[in-house]
Amino acid sequence: MPIRRLSQDMVNRIAAGEVVERPASVVKELVENAVDAGARHIEVVTAAGGAAFVRVSDDGAGIGHDELALAVERHCTSKLDGDGSDGGLAAITTLGFRGEALAAIGAAAKLTLASRRAGAAEAWEIAVAGGEVSSVRPSALAKGTRVEVRELFFATPARLKFLKSERAEAAAITDAVKRLTMAHPDIRFTLAGSDRNESDYPAVGGDEARLARLAQVIGGDFRADSVAVDAVREGVRLSGYAGLPTVSRANGLQQYFFVNDRPVRDKQLIGALRAAYADVMRRDRHPVAALFLSLDPAEVDVNVHPTKAEVRFRDPGLVRGLIVGAVREALAAGGIRSARERATATIAAFRPAPARPARPVAVAGRGAALAHEFAEPAQAAFRVVEPSARIAAEGGGDTDALARPLGAARAQILQTYIVAETADGLVIVDQHAAHERLVYERLKRLLGGGPVARQILLIPEVVELASEDAERLAARADELARLGLAIERFGPGAVVVRETPSLIGAVDAGRLVRDLADEMAEWDDSAGLGQRLDRIAATMACYGSVRAGRRLNATEMNALLREMEETPSAGQCNHGRPTYIELTRGDIERLFGRR
Repeated sequence: MPIRRLSQDMVNRIAAGEVVERPASVVKELVENAVDAGARHIEVVTAAGGAAFVRVSDDGAGIGHDELALAVERHCTSKLDGDGSDGGLAAITTLGFRGEALAAIGAAAKLTLASRRAGAAEAWEIAVAGGEVSSVRPSALAKGTRVEVRELFFATPARLKFLKSERAEAAAITDAVKRLTMAHPDIRFTLAGSDRNESDYPAVGGDEARLARLAQVIGGDFRADSVAVDAVREGVRLSGYAGLPTVSRANGLQQYFFVNDRPVRDKQLIGALRAAYADVMRRDRHPVAALFLSLDPAEVDVNVHPTKAEVRFRDPGLVRGLIVGAVREALAAGGIRSARERATATIAAFRPAPARPARPVAVAGRGAALAHEFAEPAQAAFRVVEPSARIAAEGGGDTDALARPLGAARAQILQTYIVAETADGLVIVDQHAAHERLVYERLKRLLGGGPVARQILLIPEVVELASEDAERLAARADELARLGLAIERFGPGAVVVRETPSLIGAVDAGRLVRDLADEMAEWDDSAGLGQRLDRIAATMACYGSVRAGRRLNATEMNALLREMEETPSAGQCNHGRPTYIELTRGDIERLFGRR
């Protein structure tokens, strides 16, 4: 087939396919233009998930009469000098810059652009439908710009079948607007339409403007359940907020990244955040975070993706190291904290179920009526647990402990949970989860200080395994030895355990080795030595911790609480589960209707 020049209509449709993937792409491009125009209020209205109708209105600088025709033409933009004297694509400082958005949208839909430049006597508008451009005509608009997009993909109907349900497309628009909202707390955003409930994000200012906006978008609990991140390395600054490890989600939809206030979905940033939480969260869970990178525009290329969703850093190792180190440091510096959403869930669990009619009780004689009236309903009842005299005597009067974050131990219930009183409420501690984290941190400290002390088994234990599992363990024998676990190959499908770490005490060596083999089967071969050792230590810590079902005295319980207070990341175990839940005086009073 001979080489031919494509028609301008075909070129425009190809460009539209790259820029306009779905209705959310349209909203993103139009809102970015409004932000670049200096708008203080941006309103987005949609219908049918944006496929039928999108309107974005702003009070920005506006477009003059003579520039409207250029605004809908490809490769025309107000954000770059044509001669490249401002650094061109090497130093992008605006959200939009390609000069393709309006032309691409007009090639795929019916677009009407109305605008009134500040100080102009009247407004003007222009329309584009399937690439056909109308003449400029007068319009009614007080100020700023209004863009309406109807019948998306009417010119390319085959694209319509790739759209998801109206609800899914509306949700994608909401997500796109939320991300831009987070990056610009000084702008008011309104999102409305027949396919959604109206959302209004008022502009916020002050020192905590960003946190206030994040609370508006993510939820009020995020303010209490996050730590501030602020670090600078070689001219790159990372700021924002990272959720507590116990506040995790089943997916990464609540991870927000911004590069010079541009929302991005970048795999290397996502990977860096996951690495930062690797020590405190299960691998199948995802943290909540909003992180903002600020750096010289010349150090990042935002021109590597048609929708500008991905970026390329000149020094990706620097950025990754900054994120991992800064988030880990912020989580550790945050001290021991309990997530508020855990307290909220606890309060909900304590609320009594709706009352049901009492069951009749067959009682003969004069008390029959009273027995019927006061019979207990068929529902679960609370059982009062009082601290034993021994606990009260050993630790009940420790006023100094009451002032500590985790308070003074008052009781052990179900031989698993420690109930402690604080100056402002109470905490409930999972003794196994808490001690697991403490043992893990001890193992890590020992790793940094030299060989881990071992205990020799009187009778070496032979552990039968699948041949591939035995091979994995044998290949990692040196790494296991660094943590005090000495194993050797024992035939094609077994290993022999000769020594175990002293720190974890008596242990079921067979179960430990089998669990380690299962862990190794899921390892990523690219994981570094330090990461592999941490994973081994985490598994060992589970076997060396205080088990549920072990009775503790007050001294032991208070010692556990004090060590938790001094240990980084003690608010969650190695698997990301919370080690304790806190109920403040206010929480308890709400339970009893006092507030």
